[in-house]
Amino acid sequence: MYQTDPPRSPKEVLPTMYDLPSEDPEEPGLPDQFHLLQPRLLDETFRPPNYSSDQIFVASDLNLYYDPRHPLWYKRPDWFAVLGVSRLYEQRDLRLSYVIWQEGIDPFIVVELLSPSTEEEDLGQTLRNIEQPPGKWEVYERILRVPYYAVFDRYKYEFRMFKLDGSSYAEVVLPESRFWIPELQLGLGVWPGSYQDVEQSWLRWYDRTGNWVLTSIEQERQRTEQETQRAEQEKQRAEQERQRAQRLIAQLKALGVEPDLD
Repeated sequence: MYQTDPPRSPKEVLPTMYDLPSEDPEEPGLPDQFHLLQPRLLDETFRPPNYSSDQIFVASDLNLYYDPRHPLWYKRPDWFAVLGVSRLYEQRDLRLSYVIWQEGIDPFIVVELLSPSTEEEDLGQTLRNIEQPPGKWEVYERILRVPYYAVFDRYKYEFRMFKLDGSSYAEVVLPESRFWIPELQLGLGVWPGSYQDVEQSWLRWYDRTGNWVLTSIEQERQRTEQETQRAEQEKQRAEQERQRAQRLIAQLKALGVEPDLD
């Protein structure tokens, strides 16, 4: 391809998500149940109050193409969120991948779920072979400059948060396994509870009051419980009113007055 003057932007000349592969059949292994359920819970509870739903994109196990100099290089974060970008690609299509040079906005937070086979790469403890693409840590920290990077160990139920400080990540001390993110007006923490009928510790979002953000099912259950409670209270008020009327009738009869009940 010849050089134009002025040069055309990467968005114009490099592949789009329609051109790039959205999966790698040679990649070993498929996500286990935890890797399917945990991102789903993060999706369901990620509702930053300062962003409209059509300006938030979240994804799990989706190819993230990050380097216009090497357009076939990608990572597949277990979960990530992008702010200020349409939920649909160009506001019209579900994404096949997330292509940085086409989208123009980098992820705001990435979450990786540790497993024995990926732990060292997820924590930046592997040495890079210069002939191979960089590891996840290097991509998130040095190339994409993702402001927040969280890791969660499903075996130890250990949550660690790294915040971009200058040119590198600094680990944040989490005394209560919770971390508040001011830009989101949301916090991320470890919740011991039942999700999809599985009782264990999960990573989920909480609001400014410290309460866990409810899933749609939990919201519906809460509404049903509130309606049942209101109906029961109304029933109790009606019964109290009936008993009060009966006492009044009895008092009138005792005074020789026959009440008109019509």
